[in-house]
Amino acid sequence: MLVQTKRFTIAEYHRLDDIGLLQKENHEARTELIRGEIVFMAVKGTKHTVCCSNVNRELNKLVADRAIIRCQDPILLPPDGQPEPDFVIVRDRSDNYLDGHPLPEDILLVIEIADSSLIYDRDVKGAMYAEAGISDYWLFNLGDNRLEAYSEPYCDAQGKGNYTQRRYMFSHQQISIPAFPDLQMEISKILSNISSNFT
Repeated sequence: MLVQTKRFTIAEYHRLDDIGLLQKENHEARTELIRGEIVFMAVKGTKHTVCCSNVNRELNKLVADRAIIRCQDPILLPPDGQPEPDFVIVRDRSDNYLDGHPLPEDILLVIEIADSSLIYDRDVKGAMYAEAGISDYWLFNLGDNRLEAYSEPYCDAQGKGNYTQRRYMFSHQQISIPAFPDLQMEISKILSNISSNFT
């Protein structure tokens, strides 16, 4: 027997949400649209939450009024993607994104924080970001206590995306924030207290 699955466009996904079909019994459950499939997001653990707080504090100190920082909010990757990355840095836009979620051309950097979701964030979401042409993707890998910084997206002949450049950054290092080379993030301010307090 042939099994068929239904894939959704962004517009169809929004209609499902409008009529309440994406809500679970616990109304705090969050979903993403990934390559047309509706994915329920994993519950955040303590390490993920602490890392998220650290990134939020540092990005807001560094970037200030030079761009907009969005935390766990949707971005649109037409025709069938609406992920909710842990962070995105987006260009300042006159409508403050009231007219619609950020599109790839608005995005300066996507950041994901991964513990149990590492393979998914690296291979599935990373490929999707590359296919959308997002220039820079950072993945805070909590299992290995490092930042994986991806840049230079490309698509192969079959349309499968990846990044040409990958750098591993550790707590003793600094990294420039894409589009703002004068802004340096100290990795220790993100990862040190996580590795020292969780074993």
